[in-house]
Amino acid sequence: MARTKEFNEDQALHQAMLLFWKKGYEATSIPDLLQVMGISRSSLYDTFSDKQALYIAALEHYKKVSLNKRVILERASSVRAGLRQYFEHHIATAYDTSLPGGCFVTNAATTLESPDEKLNELIKTSFSNLEQAFSELLEKGRQSGEIDKTTDIKALSYLLLNLHQSINVMVKVDPDQQRAKDMIKIVTEGI
Repeated sequence: MARTKEFNEDQALHQAMLLFWKKGYEATSIPDLLQVMGISRSSLYDTFSDKQALYIAALEHYKKVSLNKRVILERASSVRAGLRQYFEHHIATAYDTSLPGGCFVTNAATTLESPDEKLNELIKTSFSNLEQAFSELLEKGRQSGEIDKTTDIKALSYLLLNLHQSINVMVKVDPDQQRAKDMIKIVTEGI
């Protein structure tokens, strides 16, 4: 007869996500995870199989619980308004002191060298989905005449993706979010 889980899996996964986000994969130990998740070693292995599988589940959980910022871009009334709203929200979230700082996916991409194909694909897909969202907004702007027809949408989308990622990294070394806001203002006014 199978044992019934004696813990809330979503809540435990959320706690693991916050710990991995704060400390990174390598610095997070199994005892650390057991403590924050409030579960036994056997429950961790029965439910998630191993630390790496738990890490991947935590990244997938992060993507689910994070506000889908892509919606801001999809519903934007104009390119400039959409980019301003998107980056205002992103900067506020990245600098939110109640969170570990930056972006969990960006942290994973910059601190973990893993041969795990699923993990690498999860990170790559997250980045490419955001780049695609920027591209779609810019293309709408080109069609409406807000963006010049000669603008290289692909290059500009990639620039915006890189600005997004750089904010996630810079938040760890520069607590002045106004600098990020000023940078985005220059970029959006130049579009």
